[in-house]
Amino acid sequence: MSTVKITQKVFTPGGAEVVRARLDHLGKEHDENKQGAAYEAVAAPVEGQKRAFIETYGCQMNFSDTEIIASVLTAEGYGFSQNELDADLVLLNTCSIRENAETKIWNRLDSLKNAKRHNPGIVVGVMGCMAERLKGRLLDERLVDIVVGPDAYRDLPRLILEVESGQKAVNVLLSREETYADIAPVRLNSNGVTSFVSIMRGCDNMCSFCVVPFTRGRERSREANSILDECRALVADGYREVTLLGQNVDSYKHGDVNFAQLLAMVAELSPELRIRFSTSHPKDITDEVLHTMAAYPNICNYIHLPAQSGNSRVLDLMRRGYTREWYMGKVESIRRILPDCAISTDIITGFCSETEEEHQETLSLIRWARYAHAFMFAYSERPGTYAEKRLSDDIPDPVKKRRLAEIIDLQQSIGNEISQSFVGQTCTVLIEGNSKRSSDDFCGRNDQNQMVVFPKIEGLKPGNYCKVQIHRATSATLIGTIVQ
Repeated sequence: MSTVKITQKVFTPGGAEVVRARLDHLGKEHDENKQGAAYEAVAAPVEGQKRAFIETYGCQMNFSDTEIIASVLTAEGYGFSQNELDADLVLLNTCSIRENAETKIWNRLDSLKNAKRHNPGIVVGVMGCMAERLKGRLLDERLVDIVVGPDAYRDLPRLILEVESGQKAVNVLLSREETYADIAPVRLNSNGVTSFVSIMRGCDNMCSFCVVPFTRGRERSREANSILDECRALVADGYREVTLLGQNVDSYKHGDVNFAQLLAMVAELSPELRIRFSTSHPKDITDEVLHTMAAYPNICNYIHLPAQSGNSRVLDLMRRGYTREWYMGKVESIRRILPDCAISTDIITGFCSETEEEHQETLSLIRWARYAHAFMFAYSERPGTYAEKRLSDDIPDPVKKRRLAEIIDLQQSIGNEISQSFVGQTCTVLIEGNSKRSSDDFCGRNDQNQMVVFPKIEGLKPGNYCKVQIHRATSATLIGTIVQ
């Protein structure tokens, strides 16, 4: 029986400049490799069994959602195909965060016409954020049979039956309760070491540039015991790292449990379980969270803290809920309580009416904060958002590109300096698997989310922790050797 895989893909949100930005996101090399790779399904399909093919685009939340979708399909008796030509059901789990992300899906749908010609009975579905935002347009596409929003994955079996009866099927209803807490995800990450655990869904922060509240609905937190049960099961299965996911993890609240308390509960499950989380919001992250991180050595010293802009007027237009000074105060708290903590960020340049002086303030914030990694983008207007309705996208594209290039160049330089600062140090690394370049080397991340590559030695395997002395560094990777 041949190995059966589910393909996972990541979009490139805009041009060569953003490719450079992605490469500059130093510690994310492994995550990007994972998103671009193929993953083994739980079991190969057997003779006569229906087959599904799933592609996932976008953020970590989408990849976590795909594991829910795979679980729903597995319960319905589906196996998983290596490619769309062998599948009965093709699902694209989509992203709407930027126009380029949606363009990628339209192009992919166009390429799937060949699969439809090869197998006229194939069912094609569009899932997730783009399904929620563009349901009407998607249903007008002859190729698309099913449109399912992020809160309707449980309804997928009924929708498939509806299509089999000769109709198109849609469910994009948003929910104030759905968290999928009772669905055990089918883990598509074949390394068996790291995994995502969703702790909440939706977002109540109405940032003027963002479609997430419209595509994922209102914020709701998952019951703490269900999160702990999922983490316990992962530990029992040999997993050694979980990333707790939410659009804004700092606003997690279920009953009397807040995010800092949840972090402590997960950390206490096992000293061998390493914990990460994403994403934090500068207006909501508390010193209680930082002190909890300091109290538990298995909570990684890494925080993704999106700034978006370094200018208070622009931040107000973005409806971010904080000023430049507030943000800097949060960074200072992190540095004080967690001196070894790496900080990453998101930056949007060329937002509505941003002046050259305000752009310079963003550059000065990057110099001051010294981010280890960053995602950097030129502003992309999204239909239906406050900015699209009330503000003018008035910065010319050449100016956006020039400002983005300046931000990338600066962050590249700072990121390289931070990488080089690890040379000569010894890091604790969780082995995640083989290096993508050589099966003679292992790779894994250190506490600060830097990817580390080192030669294998006998007796170690994925899931083990080891000490690695760093000898040199590239823009994306630390290279070293294991020390006894």
